Amino acid sequence: MPLIEHPAPPRLSRPGPSRRFSVAPMMEWTDRHYRYFARLITRHTLLYTEMVTTGALLHGDRERFLGYSEQEQPLALQLGGSHAGELAECARLAEAAGYREVNLNVGCPSDRVQNNLIGACLMGHPELVVDGVKAMLDACSIPVTVKHRIGINGRDSYEQLADFVGRVHEAGCETFIVHARIAILEGLSPKENREVPPLRYEVVHRLKADFPQLEIVLNGGLTDLDVMQEQLQGLDGVMVGREAYHNPYMLAEVDRRFFGDDAPVRSRIEVLEALRPYIAAHLAQGDALHHVTRHILGLFQGLPGARHFRRRLSTEIHRTEQPLAFFDDVVVDMAGRVAG
Repeated sequence: MPLIEHPAPPRLSRPGPSRRFSVAPMMEWTDRHYRYFARLITRHTLLYTEMVTTGALLHGDRERFLGYSEQEQPLALQLGGSHAGELAECARLAEAAGYREVNLNVGCPSDRVQNNLIGACLMGHPELVVDGVKAMLDACSIPVTVKHRIGINGRDSYEQLADFVGRVHEAGCETFIVHARIAILEGLSPKENREVPPLRYEVVHRLKADFPQLEIVLNGGLTDLDVMQEQLQGLDGVMVGREAYHNPYMLAEVDRRFFGDDAPVRSRIEVLEALRPYIAAHLAQGDALHHVTRHILGLFQGLPGARHFRRRLSTEIHRTEQPLAFFDDVVVDMAGRVAG
């Protein structure tokens, strides 16, 4: 498929990494093992950490929450919090750790984060987002971005959304990653909040039309690369969530389609072979194989042997006493199945 010409993105005062295509922050999924694995498939996709709360970062194990392999870059840290001073200190830590961007979570609808004034509920408290963004921008020189919904129940008009974006932009934010659904803060689980409220991509396009100077990235329900290319005709970037996790080899097309990079792409087997040294180092530290391999179960999705691959890495893996030899056997097994 030929590359599609896109309008030039806005010129930002803190441009940071390209946000044309990114993988969303996902709790318990986009940890450092997944990110290393994803980077073996795509060189240019912007990757995000799981959400890290300011409290965890300031009072917990900083190496655990900030640590990453340099091979994961370009990499952004997502923060959850609402206290300006804490957000500022965490932004300083993010910059010092080498992250290319720090992102504020204003989209998570779970009860647990709501109780701590984190996530989507902050759309009802725009002054806290304004204060937090100002503080973070004052504290670091890397880009500060905001990921949010198009609204929350009781505050779901376009006018209220535009007011929110306008006020946060006045605080200095130039990049908004917009999940094109409202969040229902009572009565729906986080999973239902990703499925029940309807997708409204047109609202995100309207935001871009009304704020052409801003970088607007679309998130929510994106699974098809052709659809994503179409969306980029009016927007600056797309952010993919669960599809990039459950079907990770979709990322193999991203560098060519979205970044114009025609360099050879690793095959699925070559990805597994490239992952082996990382796994060996992980095992040498006394850690378990499934910490890494749980993230690669979808690598062969749609191909013969995909179910067999998932089963071996989900069940047999826990019975082996030689995990690296077991992994090698799985690779040889799948190479034969794919070739056959």
